[in-house]
Amino acid sequence: MSQQALRQVLPQLPLSLDPKVIVNSTTFDDAGVYRLDPPSPSLRRAGRHRALVQTVDFFTPIVDDPFSYGQIAAANSLSDIFAMGGRPVTALNIVGFPADLVRPRVIAAILRGGLAKAAEVGCAIIGGHSIRNPEPIYGLAVTGMIDVRRLTTNANARPGDLLVLTKPLGTGIATTAIKRGVASRALQKKVIALMSRVNTVGAELSELRLVRAATDVTGYGLMGHLISLCRASGVSAEVDSSAVPMIADEIADLIEQGCIPGGSHENLVATTVAVDWGNVDDSRRVLLTDAQTSGGLLLCVSPAKLEKVLGVLRQRRTPCAAVIGRIIARRRRGPLICVKG
Repeated sequence: MSQQALRQVLPQLPLSLDPKVIVNSTTFDDAGVYRLDPPSPSLRRAGRHRALVQTVDFFTPIVDDPFSYGQIAAANSLSDIFAMGGRPVTALNIVGFPADLVRPRVIAAILRGGLAKAAEVGCAIIGGHSIRNPEPIYGLAVTGMIDVRRLTTNANARPGDLLVLTKPLGTGIATTAIKRGVASRALQKKVIALMSRVNTVGAELSELRLVRAATDVTGYGLMGHLISLCRASGVSAEVDSSAVPMIADEIADLIEQGCIPGGSHENLVATTVAVDWGNVDDSRRVLLTDAQTSGGLLLCVSPAKLEKVLGVLRQRRTPCAAVIGRIIARRRRGPLICVKG
């Protein structure tokens, strides 16, 4: 569903009044957070600050190889936990297939891909649920753990924070090109490897207390997730579009050829009110609103901690560590975000 549709639907639902619910759907964050230890003085002195972090995600195949599809879907689901600064503990498979069209060995390969990616980060897949579905779907419902003192949410950004991106953009465009058979073999290999990378660095940065606010960049694109972050934090942002990396130069050519997924078109339309695009050209606007699959993290970093954060990102060999903009005080009038070319 589009962000606009969700913003119409979710306010109609009653919110839990349980004080243990720390993060719910009101801020459009990456995962929900539920405190396990009551915030009593005795437990605080004992160092008991545990909370559950929970999320669910699944999607249809975006690559042909079933094992790779399983890995990408799992990495995408696990990313929400890392974006909150947590560590995934357990997960449940969500499986839907047209049983008469997809062979059991293909389904097994998809599940092995998800299992391998979960095992890579110490997450145990302990079961799941399957249904018959006209189109294949796969993903995970993930439960993680976090110390509430180290929680990174999209509601904690502060004016002056710098925006750091950990993966280049363009997976939506690339996977659309793959489906149409117009992507180069080199791009296919690169984008599959990129989408299979898990954002474990989010938990490490949180545990080191280097990052206070973050979100992962997925279906609503860079600008969609940044809009949610700004609204949740009560701030505005400035983005330098020329500083935003893309997967490969081929992405620009594919945009010119019209390899743009429907979700990316919707994302661009949704920015009309919230974003001042200035003189940024159409191709760059498409890139910044491209619907990502298993994208990187968008980190809000205090200038005083920037070098330490970049050092950790380089040490962990994240696909990129690009400073693409900054958080500013909330504007009283006009768009939330200003983009320059």
